[in-house]
Amino acid sequence: MTTTAAGISKRVSMHTLRHSFTTQLLEAKVDIRVIQVLLGHKKLETTALYAQVATALLSEVRSPLDALKQKA
Repeated sequence: MTTTAAGISKRVSMHTLRHSFTTQLLEAKVDIRVIQVLLGHKKLETTALYAQVATALLSEVRSPLDALKQKA
């Protein structure tokens, strides 16, 4: 599929598409190990670099201590 067929109007690299795809998966809460396999990374640390961009997902993370406070 070309970028035109996908409805993408500006020039993008394969890296940009891969990065966007990965960020979308992270924000959809797909397990990072699944993403690691999809991207073909040998080291989880390489895949974890993408997690820095998934700010929507990071903002949803709550401390387990918060759950304890609600029960008390």
